[in-house]
Amino acid sequence: MQFEVWAPQADRLTLKCDGVTRAMERDPGRPGWWCGEAEARDGSRYGFAVDDGPVLPDPRSRRQPDGPDGLSAVVDQGRYAWRAEWAGRPLPGAVLYELHVGTYTPEGTLDAAAARLEHLAGLGVTHVELMPLCPFPGRHGWGYEGVSLWAVHEPYGGPEALKRFVDRAHELGLGVVLDVVHNHLGPSGNYLPAFGPYFTDTHHTPWGVAVNLDAPGSDEVRAYLVDSALAWLRDYRLDGLRLDAVHALVDTRACHFLEQLSTAVDGLAADLERPLFLIAESDLNDPRIITPRAEGGLGVHAQWNDDFHHALHTALTGESQGYYADFARNPLAALAKTLTRGYFHDGTHSSFRGRGHGRELDRGRVAAHRLTGYSQTHDQVGNRAQGDRLAALVSPGLAACAATLVLTAPFTPMLFMGEEWAAGTPWQFFTDHTDPELAEAVRNGRRREFAAHGWREEDVPDPQDPATRERSCLDWSEPEREPHARVLDWYRRLIALRHERADLTAPDLADTRVAYDTDARWLAFRRGDLRVAVNLGSAPVAIPLGARPARVLAAWEPVEGPGADGVLRLPGESSVVLVQE
Repeated sequence: MQFEVWAPQADRLTLKCDGVTRAMERDPGRPGWWCGEAEARDGSRYGFAVDDGPVLPDPRSRRQPDGPDGLSAVVDQGRYAWRAEWAGRPLPGAVLYELHVGTYTPEGTLDAAAARLEHLAGLGVTHVELMPLCPFPGRHGWGYEGVSLWAVHEPYGGPEALKRFVDRAHELGLGVVLDVVHNHLGPSGNYLPAFGPYFTDTHHTPWGVAVNLDAPGSDEVRAYLVDSALAWLRDYRLDGLRLDAVHALVDTRACHFLEQLSTAVDGLAADLERPLFLIAESDLNDPRIITPRAEGGLGVHAQWNDDFHHALHTALTGESQGYYADFARNPLAALAKTLTRGYFHDGTHSSFRGRGHGRELDRGRVAAHRLTGYSQTHDQVGNRAQGDRLAALVSPGLAACAATLVLTAPFTPMLFMGEEWAAGTPWQFFTDHTDPELAEAVRNGRRREFAAHGWREEDVPDPQDPATRERSCLDWSEPEREPHARVLDWYRRLIALRHERADLTAPDLADTRVAYDTDARWLAFRRGDLRVAVNLGSAPVAIPLGARPARVLAAWEPVEGPGADGVLRLPGESSVVLVQE
């Protein structure tokens, strides 16, 4: 078997495979690359030594059986016998479900999560969006400190378990999306700098020096990231990738890395003859990211839309701290703007940033499904001091209103695991760092961060305490009892409506019309022949819907359609979806 590694600054490279050490040779056709031959099979342990240094894992390792610090293992991708025939599921019309493998079940494994996929198929979602799976130190964590961008975290089950999960999802008609982190690597177990200029101090990010996308050596670094992305989609039959914090991908080259990546993914989709897509997390409100390349954009297929979340959250909870401040001035107006124009900050002043932010989205060029809408995500829940979900902050009626707005809005809806039954379990920040100094630094940093916002240190959960992760695991007995069962039924009904009614997946943002009353706390909007109304106040309201007769399709509380006067009378903290005849 041939092994190869990019190490442009090395004078010598040696390969150690199954205990046998061999010298490697420079590849004359590829500057900076080294090659070597060794007897190997699936599971063979190997690593590389640079200039007689310690044996390190392969930067392109497909498996780390002993964690990020151990040797790599050969993976024969052809061993797995796929069961499901799969033509793919495209992004338009999708309903996404964000899932963290380590807390979706108490076992915290891919196989245990796969055993619960029938719940998601019955719910009506179309795609499972897995939080990062790359290896990280310890057993439990969020996954955003991964260090082997081609491998699957071994405590989750490793590569074979991911294939079993994807296979089972596809058997049930569910697509699978994976969250990948290209903007930084974890602080522990990262050996890439020993091999080459994977990072550059030309730019800095919140995690330190930046990944090298535009300095000398960046051609190979970009290829490393692109090849990793394609490997996930090809070898594991994934349907899409969620790209973490693309605003931290600092790139001054004429062809931005995201354009290079989207070009490669579209090419692979053509080769495989099934749809593939990329969803970016971006803090920029820059429509070029999701504008097709043929129209001068970067060609990413969608992005998370935090503006919609922030407007919805402030309208439901009244919170106004930090980045919620601009939205909290008039939450219903902010919500109306995002429903019709996508971004709230589209060149407007952001008090949180102290400057103008964003750019107007051209609704004639950008289809509505390219924005993802949600009321909760791992970030928006887990980055609260106590990881409290929306259901812990508002009544079941208001949680149902949030579901109504997310699942009938123009955007691609996304749910966070457990949201569909108003889970009573928190989702807290937890780690399992094996380095005691790093563990203590994370623990103290978390406490200082929230102490600055008025929290007592003893009220901030210890990320390293195993109980923090255990508290965050879903309680699968909840969906069978009230009030959770009623909320779950409501989500199922709304998702079914989204699949049944073409107006709810229409691509034109400009076609949405919104009315609201700030004092009475109601908001209503039109999508084709459908009318959606929510009452966020405690008192009943009268909402003028117009002269056309309308029939109730779904209602949280019993409600009649509008009378001859065209007025809908909606109880407090409730919502309704109607169709005009």
